[in-house]
Amino acid sequence: MDPQDVSGGEEGRPVPVCGEWTQLSAFQYSAELVAGPGAELDPSEVTIQGCECQGPHCSPEKCACLPHGENYHHRRLRSSQKAILECNVLCHCGESCANRETQQGLQFQLQVCQVPGKGWGLFTQENIPSGRFVCEYAGEVLGPEEACQRIRAQDPEANNYIIAVREHLHSGHILETFIDPTHVGNIGRFLNHSCQPNLVMVPVRTHSMQPRLALFAAQDIQPGEELCYDYSGMAFNFTPSSGHTQGKQKDRSQCKKCLCGTASCSGYLPFDATLFEAPT
Repeated sequence: MDPQDVSGGEEGRPVPVCGEWTQLSAFQYSAELVAGPGAELDPSEVTIQGCECQGPHCSPEKCACLPHGENYHHRRLRSSQKAILECNVLCHCGESCANRETQQGLQFQLQVCQVPGKGWGLFTQENIPSGRFVCEYAGEVLGPEEACQRIRAQDPEANNYIIAVREHLHSGHILETFIDPTHVGNIGRFLNHSCQPNLVMVPVRTHSMQPRLALFAAQDIQPGEELCYDYSGMAFNFTPSSGHTQGKQKDRSQCKKCLCGTASCSGYLPFDATLFEAPT
């Protein structure tokens, strides 16, 4: 692993490691989602038909990818309360189309640093304006049974990287996505939890119905700040939809101490008991 770039050149910008880089657990870097055991969809397969827009940019009045209006304004996310559909490789619009924001890769200089008591964390070395795309949470896409098996096989003291995102549809159905960057993943695996986070996670679809988990700045972020999001998905959302997560919470003995240090800290990391139960 190169301490000058933990991504090994997979990202458009190098992501250096600050600290005892030899203590980093080995993993295969992937800037994108990969299909893992039990995945119903191959995230690399193009399954969404592109728009017919002509010219370099799309307009909400004509673009099939913008049924609810533009997703971004001056590169900033307009709302974290809806799933995003971006233009894809089959769209007729240009590469500079504003509706391709999360496909531009890393736009800010980030670094991985050791955090006292928490292990590793992801920090920014420059200002990040509110609403701007920061990075993706990429890894193996798992089926629910595989996700449960991996969770139950973990050492209770080990880091849990598996995230379960639940999208609540108007029909009443719930779409579940399980991502595990433990063995294959990107810099998103270094993000720590905070009860008062500066990032918000939003499902984004590009060329596949498999959502990518994009993290946007929830506020203006200053150089040197640690980047964090709420593992439960409750922050900035009217309906809890993601997490390591809330789910059916059991007694506190199953939860790990939260070390975010914020004024609103709950004292414990979010815990999703449903991942420890046999899948139906």
